[in-house]
Amino acid sequence: MRLDPAHLAALAAIVRQGSFDAAAGQLGVTASAISQRIKALEERMGTVLIERGQPCVPTAAGARLAQHAEDLALLEAQVLERLAPDTTGTQPRLRIAVNADSLATWLIPALAEAPPLLFDLVIDDQDHSADWLRRGSVSAAITGHATPVPGCDCSALGQFRYIATASPSFMAEWFADGVTADSLARAPMMAFNAKDRLQHRWITEVTGDRLSPPTHHMASTHAFVDAALCGLGWGMNPVSLVRGHIDAGRLVALVPDAPLDIALYWQTNRLMARALEPLWRALKTAAGRDLQQSLTRL
Repeated sequence: MRLDPAHLAALAAIVRQGSFDAAAGQLGVTASAISQRIKALEERMGTVLIERGQPCVPTAAGARLAQHAEDLALLEAQVLERLAPDTTGTQPRLRIAVNADSLATWLIPALAEAPPLLFDLVIDDQDHSADWLRRGSVSAAITGHATPVPGCDCSALGQFRYIATASPSFMAEWFADGVTADSLARAPMMAFNAKDRLQHRWITEVTGDRLSPPTHHMASTHAFVDAALCGLGWGMNPVSLVRGHIDAGRLVALVPDAPLDIALYWQTNRLMARALEPLWRALKTAAGRDLQQSLTRL
């Protein structure tokens, strides 16, 4: 079965833009033409691909097919760049699943050093970002898993170092008698969301116990630091973000000699690996530089 490229382009545009009208504007056609293309594609596939609404959202099959269309567009753009470098075309788009802490620290400079692409970044915990690859919803992911997703290649990026931190006033209130299993069970803790297990992992490594402390949920890397500075709770913060605060005495390490190192990996769809090689080199260079500094300068 062969799929019409115009139909795939229409699907991808709806997923990007969230409506038939916006997709029509991006592709320079009428909304009626977009509707006809999606209807034909759905009939061809035998399933609904777009759930009509405000905004329009793809079904699981639609998301996978839209990602396939984006991958084809990226591959085509690279071929044209090599064979007809003076050709003016649409900048290709790349969807990647990344963890928020990488995005807040070392990742953006790496993306800036990569060849020109339009990045669509999906934010998820490093222990769950590979799920986006399994669903075919992204072309690549930064994950905490060394085992490749089926059909993907996996390469090591380096160790991302965290340290448990809190304000001096918080330490005096909750850990006056030391950082113990009992005090950790009572002290308010921060987590990114329900998926975030970094704090629990650190507690188990330090105490040997599995605890469920009272928890603030804050889906922001920088909010973690700000909340720690304000004394709301303690949390695992990237060393690169809190080193200055620790040096200035605004934050305190709960256990100074007990950082938590998380291995990060770059996983990419095997069919896209060659096309994404320049981006991988930029990521590897940035990770090798910035992640190594966080390990050696605690």
